[in-house]
Amino acid sequence: MFLTNFLLRKGIPGRQWIGKYRRPREVTWNMKQSMIKRLEIEAETEYWISRPYMTKEQEFRHAAERKHKQYLELKAKQEANFPDHKYLQDHLDHLNVTKKWTMS
Repeated sequence: MFLTNFLLRKGIPGRQWIGKYRRPREVTWNMKQSMIKRLEIEAETEYWISRPYMTKEQEFRHAAERKHKQYLELKAKQEANFPDHKYLQDHLDHLNVTKKWTMS
């Protein structure tokens, strides 16, 4: 039934570029060239990924010293912006102004 409908009709029912019975796109020369270019790039990427720069022994903890140094610098930078300590006595000193029963 669907094949008969499809064959006897003049066109694709509904929107022609989407859906179950959509019109197939023509594969152009430009599409082929761009696909070949993408595949070449992918092959080159696989080639470079398959050959590591360092061995596993060299790679193990190779950046630990640098990361620790960066952590200490960040910690010092954050501590520099941290306000000074305030004590409860500093907050309540203004209450001692009107004390008349002490000797000071």
